Amino acid sequence: MFEYFLSLSPIWQAFLAGLFTWGCTILGSSFVYFFRSVNRKLLDSMMGFAAGVMIAASFWSLLSPSLDYAEADYGELAWLPAATGFLAGGAFIRLIDYIVPHLHLSKPIEQAEGNKQLTKGLSKTTLLFLAITIHNIPEGLAIGVTFGALASQIASADASIMGAIGLAIGIGLQNIPEGSSLALPIRAEGYSRKKAFWYGAMSAAVEPIAAVIGAIFVLSMTAILPYALAFAAGAMIFVVVEELIPESQSNGHTDIATLSLMLGFVVMMILDVALG
Repeated sequence: MFEYFLSLSPIWQAFLAGLFTWGCTILGSSFVYFFRSVNRKLLDSMMGFAAGVMIAASFWSLLSPSLDYAEADYGELAWLPAATGFLAGGAFIRLIDYIVPHLHLSKPIEQAEGNKQLTKGLSKTTLLFLAITIHNIPEGLAIGVTFGALASQIASADASIMGAIGLAIGIGLQNIPEGSSLALPIRAEGYSRKKAFWYGAMSAAVEPIAAVIGAIFVLSMTAILPYALAFAAGAMIFVVVEELIPESQSNGHTDIATLSLMLGFVVMMILDVALG
């Protein structure tokens, strides 16, 4: 099976990796069939863990390779595409945040963000769903550009594929608590388990789509590879700083959330270094 996966094109590999991370979200959403509500302390620790995974992945799987790929063409200015792409990625997610109506988990519906005209008439559940969906876009892009980078001859093929697989595993690990962090609060709002599960599971449906887009984009224009890697890193860091860390720290469980962030960081670091 693994040999078959290696024989596929980077686009198909990115798609299958995106399906894997989506499957992890589905697994996390299935917790709604076993629990009616989520302990806030546990939820904050899960968000902290997810933040740690994304921070580590942003550096070891995206920014560091971006600098390596850029060095061949930019020399001492290898930092330029990394810095440009990183800032562009954050600006991209901020633009989506500004346009798409959404709601952070700990806030009342009156504090929904995004286009106010579009927000009118949307339920709290829909707004929560849109918030998580927005945050899954950079994860899918990260997977796509990482597998798309496999077409480059700069790095060792074996190291590249294992690093890409490590990134997919890391994102999948943090998608499990992410799925439950959406499905369980929706269940606590009084919705049926089936509906809560559906919302949680479908919030990550965008990941395989974004993964394919990222891979195609990089393969069609290989010169943008260092920019694309840094772009995905910037988008992920924006999500971490704007959403995950503030949410995990807003309910008085700062110590457990911080320790969970450090654990998530170490887990992703080990995955990336060991496999990459």
